Amino acid sequence: MVEAVKPQYQITWINALVDIPQSAWDALALPLKTPFLEWEWLTNLETSGSATAKTGWLPNHLTIWHGQTLIAAAPLYIKSHSYGEFVFDQEWADVARRVGLNYYPKLLGMVPFTPAEGYRFLIAPGEDEALLTDLMVKAIDRFCEQNRISGCHFLFTDPQWKAQLESRGYTPWLHHSYIWDNGAFDTFDGYLGAFNANQRRNIKRERKAVQEAGLTLKVFTGEEIPESLFGLMHRFYNDTCEKFMWGSKYLTAQFFRQLYPKYAHRTLFVAAFAEGQERQPVGMSFCLTKGDQLYGRYWGSDRDIDCLHFDACYYTPIEWAIANGIQRFDPGAGGRHKKRRGFPATPNYSLHRFYHQRFDQVFQHYIGDINAAEQEAIEQINQDLPLKLKPHSVTP
Repeated sequence: MVEAVKPQYQITWINALVDIPQSAWDALALPLKTPFLEWEWLTNLETSGSATAKTGWLPNHLTIWHGQTLIAAAPLYIKSHSYGEFVFDQEWADVARRVGLNYYPKLLGMVPFTPAEGYRFLIAPGEDEALLTDLMVKAIDRFCEQNRISGCHFLFTDPQWKAQLESRGYTPWLHHSYIWDNGAFDTFDGYLGAFNANQRRNIKRERKAVQEAGLTLKVFTGEEIPESLFGLMHRFYNDTCEKFMWGSKYLTAQFFRQLYPKYAHRTLFVAAFAEGQERQPVGMSFCLTKGDQLYGRYWGSDRDIDCLHFDACYYTPIEWAIANGIQRFDPGAGGRHKKRRGFPATPNYSLHRFYHQRFDQVFQHYIGDINAAEQEAIEQINQDLPLKLKPHSVTP
């Protein structure tokens, strides 16, 4: 669907990212910190069968063109459920059902299955960002109202972008992730020095346990990654989902295979090799990196090895991060293990607009108390970290 807004602009809704030239999309996405909004990652999710209408993720991307030039875009999905989002709004869906309203379908702005901060509209450098943001918000409003979409939701938003959407009527909902920030560490020993004595001993014991199991951990990045590791990573991912995260297996084997070779430059694998078996890892973690950012995604192993998860997913990536100038490491969803290893609870926000006036009134009535409770939870978590200095409180 093409909509003429002004003589110089055309708004188009696109159902397959592959229909947009990679060079045009990445001219907007490459300047951003996050790697997840780049064409290669998003297109792979669609072409691999991971994020499709069949899986409940109908691509419905918003684009603005000036002639033949793409100047703004937003990856969006029409959702018939809330799976794979990591912002758990099923209780809101239940409230809507009880008052006789349809919560689904909804329009969602996020990177599918990726609870990593950084979502925002993509706008070409040098363009009028305020004007284009207004046009995109109004286009989304029209689309949702014309198609009886209950609401529009942006998850894991870029902190700087959040204020722009709040000023245009979107309501923030506070959540938290567990994020490691490089406190000017030059070495892994410097990282250890941030902990109290008891936790320093614990981390050293955990790394020693991996060594005593006869394992060596090796980091592979970019062109040095063997192609075979991409397919193997799917097997590890699949096994971990089957054992521990039933119902959370979203990515296909094709998705992992298609990361090679075009997304290898963003990929980092931490592979654990048993003595005498240097060709086939017994366990592996999968991260992405861009600039001074590192993101943990998935992990798995052939067998249960004491503390391998901690080393492959936290300690070795942190050691690599320190050596390579990484300033921020988001290790992925969950937090029970992370907070004990130097990952404080860190606020992130989703943004919401509902088109049913009655439901919006309910949401507005309760969201302030919900955010206050979440802020209190963040502060309580961060008072229980085994660090010499506690992280500063952050107010929504």
